[in-house]
Amino acid sequence: MLSYPAAIPLSTRSLNHLADLIRAHRSRRRSRWRRLDPGRQALLALAHLRNGDTLTRLACSFEIGVTTAWRYVREAIDLLAATADDLDTAMTRIRLLAYVILDGTLIPIDRVADQKPYYSGKHRRHGVNVQVIADAAGRLVWASAALPGAVHDLTAARSHAIIEALASAKVMTFADKAYQGARGSVRTSFKRHRYRPKLSAWQRRSTGHTPGPVPPANAPTPASRPGGSWRSATRVAAAGTIRPRGCGPAPRPTPPGRHRPLGTCPADDQPPRHQQRDGRARRRSSRPYLFRGLIICGLYGRTMVGSANHGRPEPR
Repeated sequence: MLSYPAAIPLSTRSLNHLADLIRAHRSRRRSRWRRLDPGRQALLALAHLRNGDTLTRLACSFEIGVTTAWRYVREAIDLLAATADDLDTAMTRIRLLAYVILDGTLIPIDRVADQKPYYSGKHRRHGVNVQVIADAAGRLVWASAALPGAVHDLTAARSHAIIEALASAKVMTFADKAYQGARGSVRTSFKRHRYRPKLSAWQRRSTGHTPGPVPPANAPTPASRPGGSWRSATRVAAAGTIRPRGCGPAPRPTPPGRHRPLGTCPADDQPPRHQQRDGRARRRSSRPYLFRGLIICGLYGRTMVGSANHGRPEPR
């Protein structure tokens, strides 16, 4: 079997702290002999917790059984959990801060027998929900006990009495949209629903909301086009006008100095929708002299020479 060196992104202080806890625990229990000394057991537990190495690989590396490796890891976890502060103790430090950040995270776990409560539909994997309170710099202040991954963040915060403790201490707390409705001292970003009014200017500034492109006033809407959508309506508005049925594809642009062929679509004589003002198209003359000249030139096979209005000024 091959082996290779690996590293754990932790300091020696963390290793010594856990080793001291294990050494004191063995002294209280008067344990005479173990397969691993306190330092090696602490290294085994940190490799499993920080790097996610499996117990089978760790048992092979430390030359112990898989059951022994599992028992050593569980013992280290219980010792670390016993030294953690509860919420009441952590509130003494939280009261000294200007504001805190409340957020929830999902710690992935293996699939268990009763897997439905631990499956998170948001992350699409199994895990446990842990609520975290951090300071303004993002440093960890307090972490809650683990709940099943299917529990919502707001429900988890209420079950741990986090919102009540922060409200009683009057500490400004910032959270994401998952904590809307928490009230108290918790401040969340604004979420605009379908049937609610649009966000105001100061709401957009506070949430960093940038409004998207607004369709033109005369752009076709889904109500005006049965079966259409906003995306297709935007495409039509960008392309110009809506061609009626039976007109066929849009004609190619006519080179300068040549007239258009007869029988073109009537919609081509109208300006694009985005060039219309006040919902009314700009009025254009029917140019009777032009059509009469086109018919004569088409019958006799001649080329029309001169301006379109036969020297008359172009109507505005």
